[in-house]
Amino acid sequence: MSFSHKTVSFAIHLRIKILPRAVLIAALAASAASPQEKPQAPQAQPAPPPAPGQTSNAVEISLSSALALARKNSTVYNAAVTEAASAGIDRALARDALLPQVNFNNEYLYTQSNNHGGVRYIANNAVHEYTSQGNVHEAFDIATLANYRKISATAALARAKAEIASRGLLVTVTQNYFNVLSAQFKFDDARRATDEGSRFLQLTQQLEQGGEVAHSDTIKAEMQAQDRQRQFQEAKLALMNARLDLSVLLFPDLQDNFVLTEDLRATAVLPTIEEVQQQAARDNPDLRAALETLHLTTHEVTAARAGYLPSLALDYFYGIDAPNFATRSFFQGERLDNLGSSALGSVTLPVWNWGATRDRIRQAQLHEKQAKLELSFAQRKLIAEIRSLYIEAETALNELAGLSRTAELAAESQRLIALRYKNGEATVLEVVDSQTALVQANNNYHDGAVRYRVALANLQTLTGVLTTP
Repeated sequence: MSFSHKTVSFAIHLRIKILPRAVLIAALAASAASPQEKPQAPQAQPAPPPAPGQTSNAVEISLSSALALARKNSTVYNAAVTEAASAGIDRALARDALLPQVNFNNEYLYTQSNNHGGVRYIANNAVHEYTSQGNVHEAFDIATLANYRKISATAALARAKAEIASRGLLVTVTQNYFNVLSAQFKFDDARRATDEGSRFLQLTQQLEQGGEVAHSDTIKAEMQAQDRQRQFQEAKLALMNARLDLSVLLFPDLQDNFVLTEDLRATAVLPTIEEVQQQAARDNPDLRAALETLHLTTHEVTAARAGYLPSLALDYFYGIDAPNFATRSFFQGERLDNLGSSALGSVTLPVWNWGATRDRIRQAQLHEKQAKLELSFAQRKLIAEIRSLYIEAETALNELAGLSRTAELAAESQRLIALRYKNGEATVLEVVDSQTALVQANNNYHDGAVRYRVALANLQTLTGVLTTP
């Protein structure tokens, strides 16, 4: 960037050097009569001219709408959301497993007769046996309850990871969004510099034809024009790449016909460090993910220890279990009712499984110990990131105020030097340097604005609060 500014300074210096002093005084007098306005950071900035390939019916996109579009099209974010939704379904399935289950069973069983009215297999009741009955089943098991709590913690962990993906996407979108705005400014500056180089080349050619300057000045002007043309092409390429990078995040069809509506110069409010700490302690997804991981491993230990405990199962049956498929039957002229009910209760006592339960407990305890270490690390990391990212945002904000003031001073300096030159008290080099300093100050301010907005986006990954102008 410094090279381009030196090039601009050199071109303007050549132009002023070869013009007659009367023309210079008249031009500077007109400039002094209508001094340049000072840049005001908080004020809204007019919309830039259309980018290459952009039409008048372009889609207007704010930062919040860009985030919404990115959430719809980001594969990484939607994969995390899908995982969270799937974990929520697993939680519902585990909850349903705790509730009584109702089934209706139908069965026909044929057994060979022993020719004396009985059956050859004593476990069966009749030659033809029909079963059609409802069954209500309920199991009371500590392991099943612990498994439900474990799956609930897994679902909460998946939701926290989806939030982490969302906030990571926020930083990516914010950076790409304001990079496009910055590239647009650089493209406009390069286009103006290219036009200025072409006009300066024409001027030197005309002056050379009039015998007022040497041919070497024309050669330098042509070299300057070629260099500015290359810079313009590079700026155009950078703008198109920046727009494509953002389009990949926002649109499924990779369209480039959009306009960004945010004002790069608008300063967003930085919350206090106390507010950031409170919001991070309450809403930080990394800390919540580590906490849910600890809950998950704790329930794993409980489920493993439940292997030492007995389990109870209850079954209630209502329907028919008879040698004919009917609610009523007749035996030796007597009417019988086949409909009936029965209940079954069973208790299972674990006795010996070669130490498998003990090994499961030890394994779950190892996971729990690691989860505690990760939670402690997440807490320390959160404290460090709050301090680091807040200082970064605060530094960028303080520098932004200084850069804004520098731009104002540069504009005022340029105006005063133009007046001094009108009175013969300043040189052409001072005028050129003041103009170069003004351009440099404005560019520094724009770069500082991008840095501050990205710093705020990084800070939001801890707090979850979107800061907008």
